Amino acid sequence: MTTAANMFVIGEFPQLRLIAWNRKPADAITGEDAFGLYEANWRFVEQDQLAPHERGLIAHLTQVHGKGVMNV
Repeated sequence: MTTAANMFVIGEFPQLRLIAWNRKPADAITGEDAFGLYEANWRFVEQDQLAPHERGLIAHLTQVHGKGVMNV
């Protein structure tokens, strides 16, 4: 799931990979960057296609980086 504390591999999360189309799937990004991508591009996230582990990631990032709120 993570390469280091608070680092996430884009390709391990299908919807993140979709919205981070201009990055390599093997790239690792910080939780803050991942949250920013989800928040800014939420309209492109296929919510019905979110796997449980990705839903959990989004919930975690929302608590940690969004202080419990995702502005979408």
